[in-house]
Amino acid sequence: MADQLPAALGPLLRAARERLAVAGIDDPVLDSRLIVEHFSDTTRTQAIAEPEQKVGSAALSLVEAALRRRVAGEPVHRILGYREFYGLRLSLSPETLEPRPDTETLVDAILPFARTTTGSLGEFRILDLGTGTGAIALALLSAIPEAVATGVDVSLGALATAAANARDLGFGERFKALHSNWFEKVSGSYHVIASNPPYIPSREIGNLQDEVRDFDPRQALDGGADGLEPYRLIAAEAAGFLEAQGKVAVEIGHTQKNEVSGIFAAAGYTLNAAHRDLAGNDRVLVFERRKP
Repeated sequence: MADQLPAALGPLLRAARERLAVAGIDDPVLDSRLIVEHFSDTTRTQAIAEPEQKVGSAALSLVEAALRRRVAGEPVHRILGYREFYGLRLSLSPETLEPRPDTETLVDAILPFARTTTGSLGEFRILDLGTGTGAIALALLSAIPEAVATGVDVSLGALATAAANARDLGFGERFKALHSNWFEKVSGSYHVIASNPPYIPSREIGNLQDEVRDFDPRQALDGGADGLEPYRLIAAEAAGFLEAQGKVAVEIGHTQKNEVSGIFAAAGYTLNAAHRDLAGNDRVLVFERRKP
């Protein structure tokens, strides 16, 4: 019950941490802090400087409910309803993949090209395939004031979340949400086509961590029998929507570099750059059309 939780901030944090630790949560220190701070509307500084600050009964009830959800296995950011990505707070919904730090590698890979293009042309057009929360497109918009982006998703729920994130961040005028199955309803040409597509082989979905398998939408995970179907589709159709000097940048599973490179090579692309994530795993490939 909520009245079992201490009503002072410092003891409340300790009690929350202990409960998550006993439940075997991987990072009970961080998760307990995120939950308590969010639902009690307090900060880390307050917890340190004013540990005896009182927490109201309504906030205690919210903390209690959140702890129960976390103990049951729900990811902490799903409970909070948002996740930070590239310095932006992005709202989540059941229809969106939870953006993760590995995907920031994709943004980093695109930014030098975006800045060069903007410097020479004064504009930069982005197509984000499978936009989800809008993470990739919105991170690029935040870094490149001249850029505009179209975020494509087959899920109306995901598009609503992405559009809301764009508005909340002040990018509503530069972000267009497009309901489309990949390129089906896309028009125009873009300087970069970016995607973090589903790349888990169908048979491996059941082996994923519970927090991914049970809470991320399967549609955003399942890449078909071998996990490569989205790359085949992107490689086959991207050229019709790409500026002459444009690039295609995709996130990959850490074992997929050779296969994805082969798919794009067969479709007339050369590998422009490969980037590893913070753990040293192959994570992002950047392609450009092969010169005639």
